[in-house]
Amino acid sequence: MNPATVAVRALCEFAARSGDLDLRFTPAPSALEGMAGHARVRSRRAPGYETEVTLSGLYQDALQVRGRADGFDPEAGQLEEIKTYRGQLDGVRDHHRALHQAQARTYGHLLCQARGLTRLRVALVYVNVDTDAKTVLTEDCTAAELQAHFDQLCQRYLSWARAEAAHRLGRDAAMAGLAFPHGDFRSGQRELSVAVYRAARQGAQTGNGACLMAQAPTGIGKTLGTVFPMLKAMAHQGLDKLFFLTAKGTGQGVALRALAQLQPPPWTNEPAPSPACATVSSDAASATPSDAAPDAAPDAAACPADDPPLAPAAPRLRVLALLARDKACEHPDKACHGESCPLARGFFDRLPAARAAAPALADWHPASVRTLALAHGICPYYLAQELVRWSDVVVGDYNHYYDSSALLHALTREQGWRVGVLVDEAHNLVDRARRMYSAELSPFTLAAARQQATGPVRTALDRLRRCCTALASTQTADYAVLDAVPPTLLTALQRVTQAVGQAQDAGLQALGEDLLALHFEALQLLQLAEQFGPHALFDIARLPARATDRPHARASAVLGIRNVIPAPHLAPRHASAQATVLFSGTLNPPAFYRDLLGLPPTTAQVDIDTPFAADQLQVHVVREVSTRWADRAQSLTPIADLVAQQHARAPGNYLCFFSSFDYLQRVAERLRERHPALPLCLQTPAMDAAGREAFLAGFTETSRVVGLVVLGGVFAEGVDLPGRRLIGAFVATLGLPQLGPVNDAMRRVLAQRFGARQGDDYTYLYPGLRKVVQAAGRVIRSEDDRGTIHLIDDRYGRPHVQALLPRWWRLQAASAATAPVSGSAPAPSPSASHAEAARHA
Repeated sequence: MNPATVAVRALCEFAARSGDLDLRFTPAPSALEGMAGHARVRSRRAPGYETEVTLSGLYQDALQVRGRADGFDPEAGQLEEIKTYRGQLDGVRDHHRALHQAQARTYGHLLCQARGLTRLRVALVYVNVDTDAKTVLTEDCTAAELQAHFDQLCQRYLSWARAEAAHRLGRDAAMAGLAFPHGDFRSGQRELSVAVYRAARQGAQTGNGACLMAQAPTGIGKTLGTVFPMLKAMAHQGLDKLFFLTAKGTGQGVALRALAQLQPPPWTNEPAPSPACATVSSDAASATPSDAAPDAAPDAAACPADDPPLAPAAPRLRVLALLARDKACEHPDKACHGESCPLARGFFDRLPAARAAAPALADWHPASVRTLALAHGICPYYLAQELVRWSDVVVGDYNHYYDSSALLHALTREQGWRVGVLVDEAHNLVDRARRMYSAELSPFTLAAARQQATGPVRTALDRLRRCCTALASTQTADYAVLDAVPPTLLTALQRVTQAVGQAQDAGLQALGEDLLALHFEALQLLQLAEQFGPHALFDIARLPARATDRPHARASAVLGIRNVIPAPHLAPRHASAQATVLFSGTLNPPAFYRDLLGLPPTTAQVDIDTPFAADQLQVHVVREVSTRWADRAQSLTPIADLVAQQHARAPGNYLCFFSSFDYLQRVAERLRERHPALPLCLQTPAMDAAGREAFLAGFTETSRVVGLVVLGGVFAEGVDLPGRRLIGAFVATLGLPQLGPVNDAMRRVLAQRFGARQGDDYTYLYPGLRKVVQAAGRVIRSEDDRGTIHLIDDRYGRPHVQALLPRWWRLQAASAATAPVSGSAPAPSPSASHAEAARHA
């Protein structure tokens, strides 16, 4: 039987790190700068110098360790591990120090074993990417010393590897025999599950990332219908892990409840006699050298003590839920390093004991991980990040996989995992991804940072401020788009980041909160500038005079890179997964999501029929009322009377959706004037979580409340009010984004890439109607629900608008409660362009 396989980096990360968790900022090179630094070192070596030396070795015929050493000079007898860095080399981080040396020594042992060497000089070569200065730290080792170090690492890792192999065998056997928890599938649920499983199978067969877009209505059980086949694919299609990604925290709760239903019966989890049957970690990780912030080489530090014995494993599917850092932090008033936070002090020394106890937990949900972490005196947030490596299913936010620095994607690439990715409520990913890959330079952050800066850092910030002011002053309009990121701005940003790094390394500048925020803004802008292209805008928005009255705000504009088409950033993440399934009740039209999300042309599509009967939902189109800006004053009375009439005809709970808080308030005032007995509750702009819970608590089986809310807000999606808790909705808007220079600039980018008509639709019509359908979807949540929807606006009568509404809706013409209100402009004919329809907003 084949031995388990582990990459050198993964082995050392598991067994060799020690000391404090230290996340104080240190400037680090980009990936391209790191590669260039490696290349410069290699180019200056003798002709016989070997690069990217592939190495492999066995430990006790049970563990195969693989990797690629950066370089070997056979004439000098020197193996080199190259690390790039910025700033000063004195900024040592203990866990980086231990990791770098362990990697170099492990490669040294593998080389001695492969070539029969009895002695070897092991060198850590640190290269400053800014100055090209090199520091070489060497140690002369015998082959026996290197083997002893190697054996110690492998011994520590092997006990865990054997337990992991046993868990993997039990898990896959359990997943192969997993039964659907409810016996029978709901209508449409089986079709969805089959499509998901086929995507996982296609990815396994082709070796390329298979993608599926699944539009499925509320009520069929989309979460169970997607998770179940992916768990089956763990056994039959070789998936290592499943990532379930959500747009909101409420989605995590739904996913965890579904996964709890799918927990298989306990399986035998005795350590296997050999870890041969499961590959614990792929050798793919060995291909990429680390270019993390460097540290000086340690002085022959011994490896940490052996791991404690593993606690008896709980034979369960390991489901890990990741929280945002601000929700998981125990000491938000402290910095993440051992001198400040007690849970960071000695983190890597205490991590092995916590890790060894983790398999015995009944679940890996946030409360359980927190209890375990605090029992061992370490940070819960970073313990959860460590446990990602040993989980079966990870439930997290979109950011955890799709962001530029996403943990789940980075580990997938490093470890060579075969993963299935489920993207819940995937219609949200367009806007979320745009924000992930956008960055701006705020004049207020710049001004506040300048107050905290001294010496060269303040000088660099002054140059940056002058650059921003000069760019703003050259513009004749309040909003302008440039063809490229100005080189003068890039130079000024680079000087700021270099000055901050040098001043910090020299101990001349502490990073206050505002200065650190500005520094991160500068780094993000520089990173996105490297990838700038026709998928993004560089824009300048001059601030109104009153905005600059804020303290310390002297710069006159916000400058930034605005992502319009996330596709170039997301496509590599789709390709890294064995299968990606994006599912939602609203993925219409498919081309819009395929184009913007970077899905390949081979993406499969499935559109699940609704389980609901058309007579469950009455959909009334009120064409006599215009909700355009110019007509809103005239629309108030008809809308108020329509709501009151419907409430009198069918008493119960209703939601009314409006395009803005101002519109909402004006309708509320008219309702109170004309129908004072009608019970109202209003969403407010400053409503917090407790306020939202209180708002929803007012919708009971026996109440008769009319709630006035904003379309696209927190009550328009992800709200579940089944039965009599909600029997109807009024949508007094098409939800079209506002006309303005920013949206018009985005429209031009989309038109240039996809065509003029698509530019209009992609900017205005499709995002607006998506919000409408999501809001209306609050009414019918199960096969027993009955309800009514009123779509209020003359544009709902247009064929191209109706084509974007759910197929099962039967639209009925309805009259307003009072005299018709005409639009301020003639209604375009059905053949008019979507752009014209949008501009009538």
